[in-house]
Amino acid sequence: MIITNEQVLAALRHVEDPDLKKDLVTLHMIKDLKIEGQTIGFTLELTTPACPMKDMLKNACINAIKHFVTPDAEININITARVTKPLDTTQLNAIKNIILVSSGKGGVGKSTVASNLAVTLAKDGAKVGLIDADIYGPSVPIMFGLVGAKPSAREAENGKTLILPIEKYGIKLLSLGFFADPDQPVPWRGPMASNAIKQLFNDADWGELDYLIVDLPPGTGDIHITISQSFPIAGAVIVTTPQQVALADTRKGLAMFRMPGINIPVLGVIENMSYFTPAELPENKYYIFGKDGGKALAEQYGVPFLGEIPLVQSVAAAGDNGEPIATDPQSPVALAFSEIAGKMAQQVSIHNVQAANC
Repeated sequence: MIITNEQVLAALRHVEDPDLKKDLVTLHMIKDLKIEGQTIGFTLELTTPACPMKDMLKNACINAIKHFVTPDAEININITARVTKPLDTTQLNAIKNIILVSSGKGGVGKSTVASNLAVTLAKDGAKVGLIDADIYGPSVPIMFGLVGAKPSAREAENGKTLILPIEKYGIKLLSLGFFADPDQPVPWRGPMASNAIKQLFNDADWGELDYLIVDLPPGTGDIHITISQSFPIAGAVIVTTPQQVALADTRKGLAMFRMPGINIPVLGVIENMSYFTPAELPENKYYIFGKDGGKALAEQYGVPFLGEIPLVQSVAAAGDNGEPIATDPQSPVALAFSEIAGKMAQQVSIHNVQAANC
């Protein structure tokens, strides 16, 4: 039997991306199709290297070819990713997606979540940057073991001086904590703080990035509005803890992104400190702050619930030691972050494709 390109592509039209609601051929996700006798090879180009369905899609392609073409085919599939981006990329054009990590309340572990999401995406093969925009309480220098580190600079061809982000764990990092004495407060008024944050975006040599994660300060203040209105944002992730006092403030933070003049897609809700698991009893879950508060919040606002992060000592210890927990492949918390990062990247791809089709 002679196998043709047309037969293979017709078979692959039966494989639909469950999020984008179109088949892989129509989505131009099948690349470099080559056929030699009974051997079929091609590249499956996903919209993010963190795609949680990569194995499912690969198996679906194999089954479709064996069912619609021939069961004797030998199929070799190479999986790559080309991260999508929003339509408005006139500013910071080399950065495909800016993702805000926000909460309405302090102390919910937002910086821990932002840092570990960045580490996870980088481990999956994405080009990632992280801006610590929590100007009054920057945490990134501690969480990445970079207290006292100072970024260098270079002069661009136009004579402008560009800050060079510090790289660690495959992530490009910038924090105002790199430019201030860690033991001194930063008594800046709103306009000064906003201008300083803009410099981290505009005056840095970020290069090409698939994702730039931005760790916002708590609340709904000047920094949030400045970033939201100054740069093309792919979406925002909301971090909360289960108890009602945190959820009350988080609702305000989520609602801010839906206000006229901001109108940023909410990619989903992450519930941190969902339950306590003692190291000696890893199968036990104690819901000491309540249960399913983040999930209920997501349902109330009609946004995805991205997942739960347990309250375990190793997470805090890892951050204090400058090694985010996601760097430990043996940690079950790292697995939780991997699943959440995949779902978040999935939502970015969905919103980008929907915007392109509007």
